[in-house]
Amino acid sequence: MRIFLACDPHGSQQTWEKMCRAPKVFKADVAMMCGDLTGKAIMPIIQEKEDRWYAQPYGKKKVFKKKKDLDRFIKFTMDEGFYPYIMTPDELAKLRETPGAITELFHRLMIERLQQWLDLATEKIDESVKVVVNPGNDDDYIIDDVIKNHERIIYPLKRVVDLNGYPLISLEWVNSTPWDTHRECPDEELMDKLEEEFARVDSGDYDKLLCNFHDPPYDSGLDTAPILQKDMSIARTGAYQEQGPVGSKSVRAVIEKYQPLLGMHGHIHESVGFTKIGRTLCINPGSEYREGILKGFVITIEDGKVQAGRVEL
Repeated sequence: MRIFLACDPHGSQQTWEKMCRAPKVFKADVAMMCGDLTGKAIMPIIQEKEDRWYAQPYGKKKVFKKKKDLDRFIKFTMDEGFYPYIMTPDELAKLRETPGAITELFHRLMIERLQQWLDLATEKIDESVKVVVNPGNDDDYIIDDVIKNHERIIYPLKRVVDLNGYPLISLEWVNSTPWDTHRECPDEELMDKLEEEFARVDSGDYDKLLCNFHDPPYDSGLDTAPILQKDMSIARTGAYQEQGPVGSKSVRAVIEKYQPLLGMHGHIHESVGFTKIGRTLCINPGSEYREGILKGFVITIEDGKVQAGRVEL
């Protein structure tokens, strides 16, 4: 069996399009895009008159007088993971004045793009390939039903998925972060959630178990990130950023305890790589979604043995 694994697209259209090409390129039997699917913000585009629009990406005003220039900007913002939305000045004012309207629009745009993504995967990925998609800690719960209800896509949470004879368990939650995201909790609570997933599996299957845990194991080299100070700035020693482990001690503990065949992680974009914890191979593809680079791992499992190699598209 060959798995293509990638994670953390954060709404990037170009990254997802590459994901849909990857199974054919790497001759995969299983395609997995796991964690942090949605983008972080709406990009308002104000239409002042028929042939004049403006936007303010990162606080800098950009004016467009030609439709082709506007279309190029829309594509760029979608590839960066934003949700471009064209409106008039009056519509913008009403949106700002109506309680809850911005959140409602944001949710609608998230759902629409994810539905388009899943349909694109169905169109581009051969029907013989199993496609596994799940949210991550950054994702609002409103997207879960979009995945669950799609006729082709496998939603792996709170169940055991059979991947060609290898059981897969999944958990999208992570330990507490400074960002107060949707699916995070103290590490002690995370342990309970992890044990609940392992309880779904017969102990005799641990030696061939695949674990799709968004949070990487603590101090594994897959969880190294800049250290933040109380004001959310990056700690520095001279000119250098201070870095350290930010993954989950509970994830590490269950891997050490149960020794599954494979741990597939994400969450920490900077920590691309692989490591062994006992017999368990743990990997993190990382993410460069803003640059439109799809990072992934091609994982080959045969006769209970696993090999993995890094790839980019």
